[in-house]
Amino acid sequence: MIETDFLIIGSGVAGLTFALKVAEVGTVALVTKRGIMESNTAHAQGGIASVFDKLDSFELHIEDTLAAGDGLCNQAVVDMVVRQGPDRIRELIDLGVRFNVKEGEPVRADPPLDLGREGGHSKKRIVHAMDMTGLELERVLVSHVLNHERIRVYENHMAVDLITHSSRIKRGMVTASHEEICCGAYVLDVARDRVKTFQSKITLLATGGAGKVYLYTSNPDVATGDGIAMGYRAGATVANLEFVQFHPTCLFHPEAKNFLISEAVRGEGGLLLDAGGSRFMERYDSSLELACRDVVARAIDTELKKSGDDSVFLDISHKPADFVKQRFPNLYEKCLGFGIDMTTEPIPVVPAAHYMCGGVATDTCGRTDIKRLYAVGETACTGLHGANRLASNSLIEALVYADAAAKEALRELLATDMADWLQPPLWDEAGATDSDEQIMVVHNWDEIRRCMWNYVGIVRSNKRLARAQRRIENIQAEIQEYYWNFRVASDLIELRNIATVAELIVKCAMHRKESRGLHFTLEYPGRKDGLWLKDTVIRRPYLG
Repeated sequence: MIETDFLIIGSGVAGLTFALKVAEVGTVALVTKRGIMESNTAHAQGGIASVFDKLDSFELHIEDTLAAGDGLCNQAVVDMVVRQGPDRIRELIDLGVRFNVKEGEPVRADPPLDLGREGGHSKKRIVHAMDMTGLELERVLVSHVLNHERIRVYENHMAVDLITHSSRIKRGMVTASHEEICCGAYVLDVARDRVKTFQSKITLLATGGAGKVYLYTSNPDVATGDGIAMGYRAGATVANLEFVQFHPTCLFHPEAKNFLISEAVRGEGGLLLDAGGSRFMERYDSSLELACRDVVARAIDTELKKSGDDSVFLDISHKPADFVKQRFPNLYEKCLGFGIDMTTEPIPVVPAAHYMCGGVATDTCGRTDIKRLYAVGETACTGLHGANRLASNSLIEALVYADAAAKEALRELLATDMADWLQPPLWDEAGATDSDEQIMVVHNWDEIRRCMWNYVGIVRSNKRLARAQRRIENIQAEIQEYYWNFRVASDLIELRNIATVAELIVKCAMHRKESRGLHFTLEYPGRKDGLWLKDTVIRRPYLG
């Protein structure tokens, strides 16, 4: 039994920020399933959307966010995140984050930040650190976390399931009553191949997204939807999982894996071309290459289906070579490594799964509907993004909500009688044996991801969704039988989680009988505000 005031699952910007704030009062255990630097945050290139330019305003940022969200944003949440954004960025600067600043030009921002522009934004408001913004945030936050005396980091530790007050335990099986109190989690120590029981007074899910549910994704291998799956299994409400954002421009190359070509390239004047060298976005949106991501991704998907080509092309070679190298040093070097000089030739690109707009439903303090369980970052559904996330709003959401959740969690910690803290039962794996059927994990992992790409992708239909549902149900039955007969391992935990998230995405997509934002279905091509202007909410039935 490992006891702590705060248990944080995940080491991206949301989890790290929360950890630093609550560690001023309590002890913190931060669990991360790989190394502490491996997260979606570290792979974020573009930047953080926030209002600093004198020609910009909170009202314009709010308006852009609401427009991108296609009618489903929670306006109060949008207002909160946008207005608190600059203060959270100033906190990062105080911690030592080095954002790009203007040099040799009139300054319209305080501090004098070099602001970029991305799709869907009416003004320049993207705060960035070259084209490696997330890596810079991660570097600074990790250094502070590792040097904090009240924070203990558990690398290569993978959460299996949350533990709740009324859990019936059989090797960690959680049965939710919907009047739950979270008291910790079971966590696999991967190196020692044993499950530890973490007892916590407050638990935070900050595990990031679920891009690995799809065959092609911009996400790193850790993005298997762990927090969403664990939250749902414990009885937390999840919402809006039909809204999966496909980034329009991932590098298309046989040797490339998960490499994103930042939206900032289009923000700096990059053009989308077909195989014949012609622009095509004018046929889809008046904003051309700077249209919102859902529009651009569908446009590219349509062009590829019409032409049969493998990719379209993103061209910024008309800009001065020195500018491209200075603005995008990481992209330039990475593309050069694949034999592509972006200063002289276009980059082959295709859409890929990128960001979950849905997740574990929370209030404005990051609280879920399980007591003492919080969710922040891409794991959560806060109401900010609605049906489609505006570019670079993810990192600012994580920062604002980590701050709000930390304040509320500290209040809850100090206001609760110590006698009310709950002792979780230890993990029990009696009767389980080591697996000799690894092929089941490998085969089902591949089948889920291909099924989701083929049937639950950018363009959907009733027939495709029904096929996906049947296949996922069959795979789920195999996984459940396997899970209860054999000792848990990291690949089995991830397989179980992507299967759960895939099931939830399909259910949400089948429920919404319209096309809105990131959810486009052939049978219902239009938006229906009267009936469908609402969130898609799922809660696990009580199994008691």
